[in-house]
Amino acid sequence: MAGRLQGKVALVTGGGAGIGEAIVRRFQAEGARVLVNDLYKGPAERVAKAVGGVPLVADVADSSAVREMFEQVAAREGRLDVLVNNAGIGGHEGNPKMAEDFVRIGLAQLEEASAGGPIQTHWDATVNLSDEDWQRMLAVHLNGTFYCCREGLKIMGPRGAGAIVNLGSIMGTAGGAGAPAYCAAKAGILGYTRALARDVVSRGIRVNAIAPGWIESNMTAPLAGLRPVLEMQTPMGRFGDADDIAWAAVYLASDEAKFVTGQVLSPNGGWHMSQ
Repeated sequence: MAGRLQGKVALVTGGGAGIGEAIVRRFQAEGARVLVNDLYKGPAERVAKAVGGVPLVADVADSSAVREMFEQVAAREGRLDVLVNNAGIGGHEGNPKMAEDFVRIGLAQLEEASAGGPIQTHWDATVNLSDEDWQRMLAVHLNGTFYCCREGLKIMGPRGAGAIVNLGSIMGTAGGAGAPAYCAAKAGILGYTRALARDVVSRGIRVNAIAPGWIESNMTAPLAGLRPVLEMQTPMGRFGDADDIAWAAVYLASDEAKFVTGQVLSPNGGWHMSQ
């Protein structure tokens, strides 16, 4: 059914690439006017131009920048119907060795376990995690989601309507070795989603989350060495694509989900069942 978001104003953070871009494009195709946030001007402008939307450049981890961004939204649009908190990092951006170590350790442990053990290669991810990397991961994911929700609700609340979709991850539901900060941040988002859903339900605002499985993206590309293992663990036998998540976002943002709040929708190809 086309036009499922007809007439709605939506803001998508991290909309300049990957899953965020796919959500922006699907929202526009379903009739929404889309505001495209990104940390970088180029990607935000490229995607916004493609969908006839509005680029908004801001670091979601910066509360002042977020406040200014939503003030622009209020002044320009006068309303906000849908907020998608998608902006995120994997932690290995600009650090190829981190991704290489993740693949190396994962494969080594599999080989050692297959040989009957003992496991002699260890993650030690928490021991080796710096304060800065831990704080940045939580700042972008958890703080960023909170900052954007806080400012978005200032627009949605008085109108007594709205839908918020937060991006979690299967790493925040099942956990995962080698990525404690990412798992903690994503799990925090899921807990915050449930709490916020209770807080704002009396205002007619719905809050839900999506917890994607292994998806084709720039974030998962450095893990190519582990891909055969991850696909084997996924009952559908493959990675998903960004559109699989975009369609979930369309549903949660639309009136089709008018009786859905505080929920986590997890398109993951059955991966969670195999854990």
